[in-house]
Amino acid sequence: MASTPAGPGGPGNDASVLTKTKSKTQRPPMYKVMLLNDDYTPMEFVVHVLERFFGMSHAQAFDIMLTVHKKGLAVVGVFSFEVAETKVAQVMDFARRHQHPLQCTMEKEE
Repeated sequence: MASTPAGPGGPGNDASVLTKTKSKTQRPPMYKVMLLNDDYTPMEFVVHVLERFFGMSHAQAFDIMLTVHKKGLAVVGVFSFEVAETKVAQVMDFARRHQHPLQCTMEKEE
């Protein structure tokens, strides 16, 4: 069994020069998920939504619910587009199934 000699033109040696360009990896844009206040959704329901879909403790959820109630809206999390879109859909579906007009929206973070 003969082996091919190593050297110019031999296996593993490429005569062309490879240049590596280092591209900066950009972070994907993030999206804020927000809950909006309304006059009909019970506060307890909002707290439950925050605990269930955003993994908040009861105390955190209660504080955010009060912010929504007093200021009209609150950011409840910042996520990638797909995660934010899913969270909004889950919250809206859950609210509709329980016949509450709770609104959840998302917007691109600046």
